[in-house]
Amino acid sequence: MQSVRSIAEEIVSREGGFVNDPDDPGGATKHGVTIHTMRALGLDLDADGDVDVDDVHLITPEIATDLFLEHYYSRPNIHMLPEPLQASVFDMQVNAGSNAVRILQRLLRDMGLDIALDGAIGPQTARAAHAAFSDAPDHLVDAYGIARRNYYYRIGDRRPASRKYARRRDGGKGGWIVRAEEFISPRYHLTLAQHRDRTASWG
Repeated sequence: MQSVRSIAEEIVSREGGFVNDPDDPGGATKHGVTIHTMRALGLDLDADGDVDVDDVHLITPEIATDLFLEHYYSRPNIHMLPEPLQASVFDMQVNAGSNAVRILQRLLRDMGLDIALDGAIGPQTARAAHAAFSDAPDHLVDAYGIARRNYYYRIGDRRPASRKYARRRDGGKGGWIVRAEEFISPRYHLTLAQHRDRTASWG
């Protein structure tokens, strides 16, 4: 397995540089670190007494990597999950917060495991994940990636302003779907026709 730091560095690279899209509920973001996260953590990088867009601009890849390792990998206990599953859940934790774990918990419940849907990894969720991986070692990571992809599509169903993140202007797969499919075996990737069928109701 690749190191957790290298996974974090890949996430930072995947997130890209500074953006401040009014349609993104995360607000101003750089290397995947949102202004809301910075305010919650009190990251006043320019030491001017507040956390604003100027501080977001000061986020470096190194700061983002360290922040992700502490707050999106270690504190959520992602290390307690089966190793092959950790990269995808870690990536989704950065992208969607505790919804990353809720997606996993719903998947485990669909597999017949009785666990709470609380968005937190504790002994119960960890045991269930290891049991599921033991039962389906060749499928659990793909199943989680597919569940991620479905989560993104459902956001598009509910929120028209977010559809551009799942579908490009030419109708092809947008960043969210491409991101989810990075963790899914190629045989389970949607074809362009399937993607367009799935998003046809968006107009």
